[in-house]
Amino acid sequence: MKRHVFSTAAFSGAFIAAATFASPAVAQERYITIGTGGQTGVYYVVGQSVCRMVNRGSDEHNIRCNAPSTGGSVANVNGMKSGELDMGVVQSDVQYRAYHGEANFEEEGAWEDMRAVFTMHGEPLTVVARADSGIENISDFPGKRVNIGNPGSGQRNTMDVVMDAFGWDEDTFALASQLDAAEQAAALSDNNIDAMVYVVGHPNGSIQEATTTIDARLVSVTGEEIDGLIEEYPYYTRSVIPGGLYRGNDEDVETFGVAATFVSSTAVDEDIVYETVKAVFENFDRFKRLHPAFENLSEEDMISDGLTAPLHDGAARYYRERGWIE
Repeated sequence: MKRHVFSTAAFSGAFIAAATFASPAVAQERYITIGTGGQTGVYYVVGQSVCRMVNRGSDEHNIRCNAPSTGGSVANVNGMKSGELDMGVVQSDVQYRAYHGEANFEEEGAWEDMRAVFTMHGEPLTVVARADSGIENISDFPGKRVNIGNPGSGQRNTMDVVMDAFGWDEDTFALASQLDAAEQAAALSDNNIDAMVYVVGHPNGSIQEATTTIDARLVSVTGEEIDGLIEEYPYYTRSVIPGGLYRGNDEDVETFGVAATFVSSTAVDEDIVYETVKAVFENFDRFKRLHPAFENLSEEDMISDGLTAPLHDGAARYYRERGWIE
């Protein structure tokens, strides 16, 4: 960190000048922090992109936004609960469970103060395996070295559900590593694991890295167990990762997944959420150009799909002004 040294006289003069000439806008400036994910993932880009739109209008609404890298969906929920974060990017299934107090949120109980803001891109469970691993489908995981994701991440949360559906535990694998998203591509390339899992929008830099540095393939996530999950849980849908996005992966790959959702809580002021939502939708075309995963976003889907918590009052206010909801 850079340190600046001021003389007492200079500091006093600067302080008096600042006190005398500070504008009301500066005095009322507000700061918000958005929880994202690993720096190689789309969650990080979502947070950075929302902040970019918000900060473009800071001179008007006096809100400044930052979006640091975090541990992912569950970590973002916990950060919002504690007040460390104002908003966060959260998988749709994690949003559902946190609001209803299910699964890994059961002990703490339902977080009824959670509020939905909008939905982002779809996120299929993506499995990348070394070509020499013998893995053709996720059902081939037993006995293999698999990175199941770091605790608190969306991929770990989804893998826990998948493992339960198949009747697996960590002992099912030759190795169940818990690397975060930024580490797993290198581990795959270094032959420390046979497969990595990532719940993420496409194209993705980490998967690009994995398929470029070694011969690796995206494998299918299908079977009766997966069909059962899609039938049981309303936030899961079938998904297809298009062929041609990554080297050596020319064919479409069938899987299932969730959606990335943008959420907040009742503790965050209505005006702040209103201005955040307005900044995104008033600059929608610009926003969609910030990442390929945003290209197919539509206003209609973003304000309805995957939102299992009530809308935040600030978001609802903007959507009513646009005539999108009643």
